Amino acid sequence: MVDGTTSTIASASSAARIRVRRPGTAALSIGTAALALAGAGAAIAQAGATGGTAVYWMTADTTSGMGSMMAGGGGGSAAMMQAMMGGGEQADYAHLLSLQLGSPRKAAGEPSAEHLVPAGLRAGPSLPLVTPQRMPAAETDPWHGTMEKPKGRLLIYWGCGDRARPGQPVVIDFASMMAGKMPPAFTNVRPLMGPVAGRHATYGEWPNQRSAKPVPAAGSLVGDHVVRGNYTPEIKFSLAQGQDFLAPVVVSGNEAGPAGSVPLAWRPVGGAKAWFVATMGAAQNGDMVMWSSSETQTMPMMMAHLAQDEIARLVASKVLLPASATRCTVPAEVAKASQSGMLTTTAFGGEANFSHPARPAKAPASWRPDWTVKLLTKSSYTGLLGMDMAQMMGGQSGADGEDEQQAEAPEKAKKKKRNPFGGIESIGSVFGQ
Repeated sequence: MVDGTTSTIASASSAARIRVRRPGTAALSIGTAALALAGAGAAIAQAGATGGTAVYWMTADTTSGMGSMMAGGGGGSAAMMQAMMGGGEQADYAHLLSLQLGSPRKAAGEPSAEHLVPAGLRAGPSLPLVTPQRMPAAETDPWHGTMEKPKGRLLIYWGCGDRARPGQPVVIDFASMMAGKMPPAFTNVRPLMGPVAGRHATYGEWPNQRSAKPVPAAGSLVGDHVVRGNYTPEIKFSLAQGQDFLAPVVVSGNEAGPAGSVPLAWRPVGGAKAWFVATMGAAQNGDMVMWSSSETQTMPMMMAHLAQDEIARLVASKVLLPASATRCTVPAEVAKASQSGMLTTTAFGGEANFSHPARPAKAPASWRPDWTVKLLTKSSYTGLLGMDMAQMMGGQSGADGEDEQQAEAPEKAKKKKRNPFGGIESIGSVFGQ
């Protein structure tokens, strides 16, 4: 590790965060803070050459279930369905790595930067950090023109148990949401937000249009890392054991009980700080039905990374389940109301922070290092509520001679099989296909 560089696992009192409203996974620009690089002739920006701090974020997610199929090689919803039905080889989980570099410096020429990664990541010697093309400003009215405004309602449930709590569901009209009338349930979680284009003088990211090959499931972040380019100081740090991708979430119980509720069970994940379970589905009348494991009304599909003190706060307020949790039951009302409901089980991991020079024990408010690095970890499982994905993906094809029988009698193959996933269109829409 380079002298003057410090690595810390964030405590409940030290993790920094930026409080923003961020629907889904869309990033919002919250301002620009930029200082130009002195000396246009420099090919590589030198640390300390100008004021301001280069900010580098690494988000390391592990995804299992349906998420691993979509992340492990593409192919869209058709490839995912083929893997589910036993046709094709897919890993049980996938690693999703996101790299974001924001610098107060401007590049001498075209922006260029790269992240030299350890061999154990199995992603090649380096990953290019590409500056996105500037996009035209979006319409101020998202429903400008002939696009029809959304209709219908959102039904929100929460809490583990066989039956829904009194006063549930909370019903929200979609038209009211689009008009900006958000209920308190959507404003009580403070997600972290890393560097984004528009907030910094120069910005680079991976994956990008030049390089987007998935990180192998067997890849590891442990080892030495170097980030360098013509708009950033050289950033050197090392990741140790425990500062890596979390293990995949394995759901071991997901079958409806006699009363209609769905008892869920999952295996512990080392390094998990808290858990959050959520479902999303559609009722026959078009209503969207959402549920979460929170003991209080909150946003059901919370997938953003959270600061360590925010995780501790949400565990204390029972929005998140504690790290020791391994069970939760989805109420019967939720299972009955939603069709082909999507199930997400998320383990929030720890974070690691680095800086140069080393952060003083009592750093003043004016302290500005040359650069900072933040590593965030999370692991999540995505499947279908009440359906055992492991059995469905277990390669049942041909087990009882079905393939041979269909080969001998092609007319039998024309018989339409029941689709247990409620239609490929609904699956594809969930994953943006």
